[in-house]
Amino acid sequence: MEGSELLGIAAASDQLGVTPSTLKRWADEGRVACLKTGGGHRRFRRADVERLLEEMTARSGEARRGSEEWIQLLLEGDGHRLMGALFAARARLGAWYRVGEVLSQALRLLGARWAQGRLAVLDEHLATERLRRALTQVSSGIPLAPEAPSCLLVTPPGEEHTLGLSIAELCLREQSWQSLWAGASLPARDMAARLARLPVGMVAAAASPGTASARALRHWALQVAPACARKGIPLILGGAGAWPAPPPAGAVRVESFSRFHEILAAAGASR
Repeated sequence: MEGSELLGIAAASDQLGVTPSTLKRWADEGRVACLKTGGGHRRFRRADVERLLEEMTARSGEARRGSEEWIQLLLEGDGHRLMGALFAARARLGAWYRVGEVLSQALRLLGARWAQGRLAVLDEHLATERLRRALTQVSSGIPLAPEAPSCLLVTPPGEEHTLGLSIAELCLREQSWQSLWAGASLPARDMAARLARLPVGMVAAAASPGTASARALRHWALQVAPACARKGIPLILGGAGAWPAPPPAGAVRVESFSRFHEILAAAGASR
């Protein structure tokens, strides 16, 4: 039967619109069933892949409607309503990293509106700054122990957008990590030279699409990753920028706040 046709991981991930590594993780988590050949290769039933695709499409429609509501809230500029919505989302979803996933979807839609000329630059800046300030206020209200480990937050040269790092900070605080902000557009040479003396247990960098070339991001990562490796700490490469694939040794490519949460939880369990 057609539904029982088996697909390799490349074909299945292409149909779902995700990377093979993401599909492999979903299979490990039990989100989609898979079979393994005698040689250890994964095979997916077409019916299971199509069922998952339908679920993803339905969730995407719901997410878009939710994103529209967040955008309207950000554009209205009512800080009290925004704070209330953030805490209501946290209560509904159960964790700040899940709120981060919802916010990142809304921000992608907001950016698309700006790119299409449907939103003025000033309005886009006001909306994102309102969210950044609200997230900072929420993060500062989460208590931390004095001995909590620190994560250095940074963007590479050419990247001025730090809102993704503000969401990352919220994920960090929820997992009992402090944040050390290095600011935007930090040159790799300065960071590599100074990192050994900084009291940090992780470095998280973010890059958005179109702000830095793949070559520039690769050059930055190849200089910073060895410095992190010498210190024995991971380098997290986040955002939708053109980071090198595969990432350099010692670096981890993170495409979602859920994955970032998993890394933080694992690091906490090993302490």
